[in-house]
Amino acid sequence: MISFGVDILLKANPDWRDNSIGLVTNHAATTGKLVPSRKALVENGFRITRLFSPEHGLSVTGADGLAMHDGTDPLTGLPVTSLYGDKLAPDEKDLADIDMLLFDIPDIGSRFYTYLWTMTYVLESAARYKKPLIILDRPNPVSGNLALAEGPLLREESASFIGRWPLPVRHSCTLGELAQYFNTTRGINADLQVYKCEGWDRGMFQPDWGVPFVATSPAIRNFESMLLYPGLCLLEATNISEGRSTPYAFTVAGAPWINSNELSGILNSMFSEEVETQAITFTPSEGKYAGQLCHGIVYKVNEIFDFQSVMNGLLLIKVIRSLYPAHFAWGTYPTHVNPSGINHLDKLLGINEIEALFELPLNSFMATFTREIRVKDWQEDVAPFLLY
Repeated sequence: MISFGVDILLKANPDWRDNSIGLVTNHAATTGKLVPSRKALVENGFRITRLFSPEHGLSVTGADGLAMHDGTDPLTGLPVTSLYGDKLAPDEKDLADIDMLLFDIPDIGSRFYTYLWTMTYVLESAARYKKPLIILDRPNPVSGNLALAEGPLLREESASFIGRWPLPVRHSCTLGELAQYFNTTRGINADLQVYKCEGWDRGMFQPDWGVPFVATSPAIRNFESMLLYPGLCLLEATNISEGRSTPYAFTVAGAPWINSNELSGILNSMFSEEVETQAITFTPSEGKYAGQLCHGIVYKVNEIFDFQSVMNGLLLIKVIRSLYPAHFAWGTYPTHVNPSGINHLDKLLGINEIEALFELPLNSFMATFTREIRVKDWQEDVAPFLLY
């Protein structure tokens, strides 16, 4: 069974637990026994004086991209400062009476999942205001196998809150490792410490941990959605539903105008054995096609050790665009950090004017993205900062 960084900290019982501590967390952050981290720390004598929460709020129920407000935690009674509302980083006033910061938030291993970038803003604030920062590390749920990392590598001209700095879409690292990497390579130089997990190796996936799955946001409800997310999140930039507000979020793709059997048959003829699709219908209750019956496909990943989510997501969009040119369209995706929602695909993939590549013939399209997705340089760059 895995022990998370918070479990290791609770066993260590450090002498600094009487300091005034700011904890960056949410309700998805638990001990290995599923006790919310903030509750476990308070009950074990850690003097937490303020909580900070990322996108989706402390409760992990806020809608995607919706600004979250400050409040009070009903579980601990502590004040909560939102880092996805009026500001993205703790400011001097927030940290005036705090001696040190703890960070404990689960990640899902994808560059455009925003908890990672909240961590980087906290890292910068820790350095700016000279507060020690401790990352309570957690395993990467889609494994730390760097051979499964997938690009494209973000180019800085496409930077946004869903990708601040160069990183592959699927990075195969823990947040503790990325904190160390950015702290050094970006010259942040915060006083940083990482409490490592125990019992995890880089080849393990979330079902191997021996800990029940905990939803990390409203649309990430199971391990399969985590595994498929790096590819199917690209549907946000289109008029194809990714299944938000249904039990199938980020495991399906559909629209009222898709022929399910046709699409499934074509995709299955192109895929290798590690993944297959089946025809499905679903009706979203909000967002794209709310209240409308959507026809589409649901994914079944047979070989998680070989599955390339990003490439499958790119291929899916390419095929749907080719099959239904009269219906398919690129779309905006307004959020708190990108109110206009424009250029969303560029921000997701980290390359400007990326839509033009979908005009290429299939063979050229595949060859281009195969080159982009290979990220051997990333493996070499991050190697000195790996903890496991």
